[in-house]
Amino acid sequence: MKSIILREIKSFFGSPIGYLVIAIFLISNGLFLWVFQGDYNILNTGYADLTPFFTLAPWIFIFLIPAVTMRSFSDEKKQGTLELLLTKPLSIWEIVNGKFLGSLFLIIMAIVPTFIYVKVISNLGLPEGNIDMGSTIGSYFGLLFLIASYAAIGIFTSTLSENQIVAFIISVFLCFFFYFGFEGLASLAPGSSAIISGFGMQDHYKSMSRGVIDTRDVIYFLSITILFLSFTVYKLKSFKA
Repeated sequence: MKSIILREIKSFFGSPIGYLVIAIFLISNGLFLWVFQGDYNILNTGYADLTPFFTLAPWIFIFLIPAVTMRSFSDEKKQGTLELLLTKPLSIWEIVNGKFLGSLFLIIMAIVPTFIYVKVISNLGLPEGNIDMGSTIGSYFGLLFLIASYAAIGIFTSTLSENQIVAFIISVFLCFFFYFGFEGLASLAPGSSAIISGFGMQDHYKSMSRGVIDTRDVIYFLSITILFLSFTVYKLKSFKA
C-alpha cells in the first residue's frame, strides 16, 4: 500500500496539479477572508475567531476535492492500466486505501498553511490571545473528517467512468447532497427536521465546530468514509471478475 500512496503523491507533485490545488484553496480563502467585503471577511466581523473560514472551506472543498480525486481510477481505466494495477500483489482494499490516503495527504497539505490564520487572529484579539482554541481545534478536526468523507466519495465516483469530467460532476453532486441536501430536505419537513438533518454532514460538522468531539459525529464521518470506500472496492471487484 505504501507504494500506491507514494505513487499518488508523486503524481500530484510531479505535475502542476498538487501545487495548483493548494494555491487555489489558499488564494480563494485568503481573498474571501481578508480582501473581499462581505459576510466572510474576518476583519469586518468584529470577533477574533475563524468561523468564516470553517464556514467557507467545506464549500470550496466540494469542488476542489472532486478535482483531485476524479483521476484516481478513471485515468487508470482510460489508459488501460487498471487491469495491470489489479494484478499487483496487493489486495483491492490496499489499492483503494493507497489512492485514498494519497489524495487525503494532498488536501491536508493545503490546510496546514491555514494554521497561520490562528496566529493572526490570536494577535488581533483584544486582549491579545483572546481566541476560543477549543472551538478552533474542534473545527479543524471536523474539517479533517469532512474532507476524508469527500475524498472517499470522489474515489468511488472515479470508478464509475473513464471520463474524468463525468466523475468530477457526479462527485460534486454527491458531496453537495451529503453536505447540504439533507438540510434542504429537513426544511420541507419541519416535524422531522432534526432526524433528517442528522443524516447530513453539515449537522455533524457544525456540532464538532462547537469544540466538542462527540463520538456520534466521529462515527458518522467514519461510516460515510468506509461506506464509499467499500463501494469502490465492490466496483473494482466487478472489473477484476
